[in-house]
Amino acid sequence: MNAINTQLASPATHSTRERKDADGMAVASFLLGLPGLLVLNLVLGPCAIALACTALAKGTQRRGRALPGRALGVADLGILLVMTIANHGVLWQF
Repeated sequence: MNAINTQLASPATHSTRERKDADGMAVASFLLGLPGLLVLNLVLGPCAIALACTALAKGTQRRGRALPGRALGVADLGILLVMTIANHGVLWQF
């Protein structure tokens, strides 16, 4: 029972599978944040932020991908906000 409590209490103790999943999430956040600067800001931005935060919480070894992925996700939402204000609330015009 103490071994389980120690493992849950210590964030540095992560299984290899969780770490691989977290590494994949870090890369995915970066790869979703990049095209989000140009298209689908509203969808790709929050996805990039969520994946990056989850990867960082799980202890990814690819912090160099998770942190820019999170920054790109925030930039996606910032661009969306600026474009919405610049176009007076109209995002797309057909």
